[in-house]
Amino acid sequence: MKRMEYQTEGVCSSKIIIEVDNHIIQSVQFIGGCPGNTIGVSKLCQGKNIDDVIQLLTGIDCRGRGTSCPDQLAKALIQMKEKSSQEGNVYVN
Repeated sequence: MKRMEYQTEGVCSSKIIIEVDNHIIQSVQFIGGCPGNTIGVSKLCQGKNIDDVIQLLTGIDCRGRGTSCPDQLAKALIQMKEKSSQEGNVYVN
């Protein structure tokens, strides 16, 4: 299982903690942000393929910020895939 702590930019949450096993999201925890929304996003992502989540969440905007907590999660997953690719792990299609 891979674990990542991602420092967010431009949103209310300050960090996202993600656990992925064999390309499937096991858990997502937002630190800060709107609890109802971040908990909802976290639960909806559990058990999903990271590529599917990236496709769904990339580009979502919050109040004209150019990003959002869901968009930041997509960025974190992309970074996780890139890092895994560099390490020769299985997260890259």
